[in-house]
Amino acid sequence: MSFLSYFISGVSLGAVYAIIALGYTMVYGIARMLNFAHGDVIMVGSFVIFTVVSTFGMNPFIGIAAGVLACTLLGVTVERIAYRPLREATSLAVLITAIGVSYFLQNVALLIFGSNAHQFTSVVSLPNLVLAGGNLTVSSTAIVTIISCIIIMIALTAFINKTKMGQAMLAVSEDRGAASLMGIDVNKTIAVTFAIGSALAAIAGALLCSAYPSLTPYTGSMPGIKAFTAAVFGGIGSIPGALIGGIVLGVIENLSKAYISSQLSDAIVFAVLIIVLLVRPTGILGRKINEKV
Repeated sequence: MSFLSYFISGVSLGAVYAIIALGYTMVYGIARMLNFAHGDVIMVGSFVIFTVVSTFGMNPFIGIAAGVLACTLLGVTVERIAYRPLREATSLAVLITAIGVSYFLQNVALLIFGSNAHQFTSVVSLPNLVLAGGNLTVSSTAIVTIISCIIIMIALTAFINKTKMGQAMLAVSEDRGAASLMGIDVNKTIAVTFAIGSALAAIAGALLCSAYPSLTPYTGSMPGIKAFTAAVFGGIGSIPGALIGGIVLGVIENLSKAYISSQLSDAIVFAVLIIVLLVRPTGILGRKINEKV
């Protein structure tokens, strides 16, 4: 039963990575930009939820709503101020800007909340699920995380495929210039993409900190890197790829900690990524894009 317990915990952790990875994969798929400050948006959302729930004593659902709203506004603001002027710039310029935004958010959080860890109050208050005659206990946080990930993936896929804005996103991802000529507001479409990715980051932050309740200004850094790894692993730009990459990454990490070494688990995760990319450079569900010249 211990293997099954570790496996379920890994799927739960992978579901969080998958939700975070959606922010990377949507922004890259549509705007062709890598928002490396995305992990710090998770931290901002978590601190907003922490402040609303723990400091003001309000309902966790109100805290999550406040976190989602704050991160949505933050995502749109960052896109407008930091990334939109660099839309035609080199990848290096965008990367340097993203690192600058990341450090800016971390240092603002340090000034406001300090460097000490804060105890995050779980937003999940349901009883744990006991199976196999009491031999297997599945935490309510893991169940809610997995279900939330599935719902988000289904809703996002339906949004992309069934709505006018979703179709605009697909058009912009294929050819930004042609989409503009067809009357699509490219700036608005990319801003909405950042807004959705940032809103999902707040939800991921709530679920992540509910499972691992220590909150600091650096909370989002490593999960952000691992979620980016998951997006690349599954095929960046692919929504199902983000799900598969996140789940596989979470399971590998958790089983590595349990059966090999907790110190080497991160190294094992990145080693598996390297092997996969050597075999399939575009990731599991990624597709090769042929550029016309």
